[in-house]
Amino acid sequence: MQHPAVPDLSHTHTRPIHWVATATALAAVVALSSVLQPDAATAAQPHGTESKQAPAHAAPPDPAAVTFPLQCGPVDAVVEKKATGDLDGDGRPETAAVVHCDAPMGTPPDGVYVLTRADDGKPRVVATLVDPADRRTVTDFALRDGEIHATLLGYSSADVPSCCPDVTDEVKWQWKNGTFVRDTPSQARTV
Repeated sequence: MQHPAVPDLSHTHTRPIHWVATATALAAVVALSSVLQPDAATAAQPHGTESKQAPAHAAPPDPAAVTFPLQCGPVDAVVEKKATGDLDGDGRPETAAVVHCDAPMGTPPDGVYVLTRADDGKPRVVATLVDPADRRTVTDFALRDGEIHATLLGYSSADVPSCCPDVTDEVKWQWKNGTFVRDTPSQARTV
């Protein structure tokens, strides 16, 4: 008599009662897990630390509600770009705005301003980062990690025509010791 290479496992054949038992056990586990839930997770701040997030009711200053220090003559000032965030770490958002006069022709120079809310809740200009008298045009503009980043196009001399800026500066401003400090990560380069 030969012995098979694989032992006879007739006791392992599934029958309908096995499936019923498995389904019943699975249903019991699912039902029990829906009744027995762990406590809700809670995150606690370590003692002595305070959140830097702005209160839910603190809206950033609206540049449309501000008179910018621009001399535009008969045309209006236009907010070309804006970005909001907490720049000074006080938990309230500020707005940085790129503004120029709405000239009918050409490319008017930009000004970059920082707005905050005064104690009476009205927005006001608290810093001029780029003065339009410097004849700069702002291209890239963003707030990242509490810093204002911009690309400024300008001129190497008064002899360069206004149509063709020949200097590009990558700059950033950060709030330090009560003022905005300008940093030029890369040196000015000619276009």
